[in-house]
Amino acid sequence: MEGASFGAGRAGGAIDPVDFLKQPQTLLRVTTWIFSIVVFGSIVNECYVNRDSRDPTLRCIFNENESACSYGIAVGILAFFGCIFFCILDLHFQQISSVKDRKRAVLLDLGFSGFLAFLWFVAFCFLANQWQRTTLTSGFAQGADAARAAITFSFFSTIIWVVLALRALQRYRLGTDMSLFATDQFPADAAAPYPGYPVGSGTESTETYQSPPFTETLEANPKGYQVPAY
Repeated sequence: MEGASFGAGRAGGAIDPVDFLKQPQTLLRVTTWIFSIVVFGSIVNECYVNRDSRDPTLRCIFNENESACSYGIAVGILAFFGCIFFCILDLHFQQISSVKDRKRAVLLDLGFSGFLAFLWFVAFCFLANQWQRTTLTSGFAQGADAARAAITFSFFSTIIWVVLALRALQRYRLGTDMSLFATDQFPADAAAPYPGYPVGSGTESTETYQSPPFTETLEANPKGYQVPAY
């Protein structure tokens, strides 16, 4: 992108909401935002069930391991708010005029995306492992679809956050183009002379000099004037 700085255009440019929503990065964030809702929503609503009709206690469907349900909910909520924050940051990223601030924003995106990818991968492995050890009872069978959905979308979320981390790394490598902050009065070529100052040929010419004014009309002894004798 011409005149780009960390993958964005010139600072202070106008924001087009339609173009922003069409950007691949925005689509990825919205997608993983929806996936996070599916994961923690499925666990909260349908993964706490009774083992059977005689046991009124709600238990986590993942091998009755409360840590599995709590971890899935925590990662889902963190991803939910993280997607909202970075969508807002992406929307206003082009308004950031400081190159250092843009660099910090991209590094924050890179670190958070990589961290979430790791958390989702752990969630996928943890939930899948506990689900394999689960003994399905009549009560647990009711939430089986929700448990599978949480595991599946944890895996998809891992992939999307890895892609977001790679895109942030690509933006960081783009670096910055200092021409963003160059004003129009500076010449594009550093060796070009600064406008407004004439450049001579390097040789002096006597033709450029003229006689002082009135010298041609002056005489050594003007008429009517005599030198006094002492």
